[in-house]
Amino acid sequence: MLQVENLEVSYGLISGLKGVSFCVKEHEIITLIGSNGAGKTSALNGIINSVKSRGKIRFLDADISKLTTHKIIRRGIALVPEGRRIFTNLSVDENLRMGAYCNDKNFQVMREKMYQLFPRLKERQKQMAGTMSGGEQQMLAIARALMGEPKLLMLDEPSLGLAPKIVGELFEIILNLHQNGITILLVEQNAFAALKIANRAYVLENGKIVMQDTAQNLLNNTEVKRRYLGG
Repeated sequence: MLQVENLEVSYGLISGLKGVSFCVKEHEIITLIGSNGAGKTSALNGIINSVKSRGKIRFLDADISKLTTHKIIRRGIALVPEGRRIFTNLSVDENLRMGAYCNDKNFQVMREKMYQLFPRLKERQKQMAGTMSGGEQQMLAIARALMGEPKLLMLDEPSLGLAPKIVGELFEIILNLHQNGITILLVEQNAFAALKIANRAYVLENGKIVMQDTAQNLLNNTEVKRRYLGG
């Protein structure tokens, strides 16, 4: 589904990614793990061309390397950014409408699907998004991304700042989305939780991929345990 070749991302004179290559197959959950500053977020931003980048990105057999971000989103890639970035001064319902800007004709159908998937959002559909809990805001951020009916959903640190119980609920939601046919590219600092649900994983260090394997093999890898799993 997605093929990334020699992706380089830079922020002025600072290099975020140094020639990274990886792929995501249809119906997989792929996770990128690594410490802060390893290049995980840069990879997602490079894919949707929201930062200065070089390399080749193919999505559904089409070269999207030179497309603008909004055109890439229309092709079927959605990003839930780190920190959620919901519209705090808009209601839940209005946030969902913003997510459907390129899929407005299916707004009513998709909104009902989101309220079925996230019952708590339906209870709060007229509530200002900024007044909700962190877990509810993350659910809203995911629902907003899904309003465009993406083929590939990219999640950047979805568990950041959430209580352990809410993190468990969140990963159940991600698994549910996967079981309903959505391909997922997950960036997550909670490496153990990410590897538990992923099919395959890539480990990034200093802007480069230093290890790749099935998620299960990486869970059992002594070096990965020592560096990322605290054991």
